[in-house]
Amino acid sequence: MRKDATRVEIPALMQCMIDLKPTRKECEVYIDRKIDVTELVNYITDLKQKGVHYTYFHAFLTAIAKVMYNRPRLNYFVANRHMYTHNDITLSFVAKIALEDKSDELMLVVPVEENDNLETLAAKATGLVTNLRNSKPEKSGANGAADALGKLPNIIRVPIFWLMKKLGERGMLPKSLTDNNIYFTSMIISNLGSIRCGAIYHNIADFGSCSSLATIGEIENEMRVNEDGSQEPRKVCHFGVTLDERIGDGFYFARSIALMAHILQHPQMLEEPVSTKIEDF
Repeated sequence: MRKDATRVEIPALMQCMIDLKPTRKECEVYIDRKIDVTELVNYITDLKQKGVHYTYFHAFLTAIAKVMYNRPRLNYFVANRHMYTHNDITLSFVAKIALEDKSDELMLVVPVEENDNLETLAAKATGLVTNLRNSKPEKSGANGAADALGKLPNIIRVPIFWLMKKLGERGMLPKSLTDNNIYFTSMIISNLGSIRCGAIYHNIADFGSCSSLATIGEIENEMRVNEDGSQEPRKVCHFGVTLDERIGDGFYFARSIALMAHILQHPQMLEEPVSTKIEDF
């Protein structure tokens, strides 16, 4: 019995697939999608003119939360050859204390509640980053543990991490090691657009219970050719996500990415609670 998740019954064929491919590194699939974000850019620009400041990362964070509520299998994970669903939705990212090469990084986790929307999730994410950069936050949970364990010699540290992986597979790690731990969340998100980088392929770890990692590239200008042959300037963003193929099939993943694009092309949907049911997806 795990405290952080609930066991899911699965078809026999899927169980065989888990037994044939017991690790995430054997089951990674990568989807790269160029998303039209013209309407999102206009939406955020209009809000800024009204004195409301959201970032594109806040918008993507909210859109991903909405997708995960509407496509619950994205919140599944495989551990100890069984399928589970997280008991909640948590989105995570890594942030630098200062924008310098040698600056420390901390893992930050945003809990998502069913009534959250763009406003509340932006406030949560901004609060975490502001606290990180405007003060000297005490490193607790996984951040504190990483500081302590990373200083140990190999002969002690390596067996400790082996034991941690085994306990993690069975949901037996103490809360002090799973709190603020990106590897025990629903999805890890990397905002590469903020450093003028495109979306990249990124592996997902065998450690923990996170089955997906998304990367957000920078927004670029692109000319779109319409059906009548005319051209139209648009804003596009590369979005990449690495997934564990054992939690779903290609059809499920493709529809999930299509839903993501649909939300970002209709940004007013971000104002609704993330749990709002979206039809036809």
